[in-house]
Amino acid sequence: MEKYLQETKMLDFSNNDIQQLIADKGWILQTDFEKIKSIYEYVRDKIKFGYNIDDSIPASRVLSDGYGQCNTKGTLFMALLRAVHIPCRVHGFTIDKKLQKGAMTGIVYKFSPNNVFHSWVEVYLDGVWYELEAFILDKEYLHKLQTANLDCEGAFCGYGVAVKDFKHPIIDFNRNNTYIQSEGINQDFGIYDSPDELLQEHQQEMSIIKAFAYRNLGRHLMNRNVRKIRNM
Repeated sequence: MEKYLQETKMLDFSNNDIQQLIADKGWILQTDFEKIKSIYEYVRDKIKFGYNIDDSIPASRVLSDGYGQCNTKGTLFMALLRAVHIPCRVHGFTIDKKLQKGAMTGIVYKFSPNNVFHSWVEVYLDGVWYELEAFILDKEYLHKLQTANLDCEGAFCGYGVAVKDFKHPIIDFNRNNTYIQSEGINQDFGIYDSPDELLQEHQQEMSIIKAFAYRNLGRHLMNRNVRKIRNM
């Protein structure tokens, strides 16, 4: 299990801000189950759904940004877990861009890659590896989507959601897997010890021009749209 507890360049849990957060929350004093549940809920709801400048930013940058998506929120989640001695690893995928429609709009959606780089975090507790994905969307954002789509029965795909039961997605951790985008997965890269290792082999396929446009314009338009949805 030692390899699932190590600090890396991206999982920089020795960072002062991360250590201060852990001390303020008292997570180190909790049971392992309480640690996972508390940190999971913090990353899900206090770190808002949004798009950072790059998937490779360290956990401390995600914390300072105060927002993130699957890959970046996962990096922060893993760093916090390892800081309090909870083993964790990352599972890499791609997802169909259709599930981003609505969060991405107009020209941003039109020119975005068909296969979007994605990951979730797997956490070890009492002999079981749990697959945790639903920390991606904060409850406030998800609730606004549900309110705006009250007539939706069953499956839903869009606005960052791809689930079988839109009204009752499994997003709370109580010794169970949680999912919010899993129905959109179209390619499985497997399990890696850290996001650093995952990104050494797989990352978002995008031309230099598209990457520049995303970093400097596209993500800002996407974040503005997400805020608009959350503030409806």
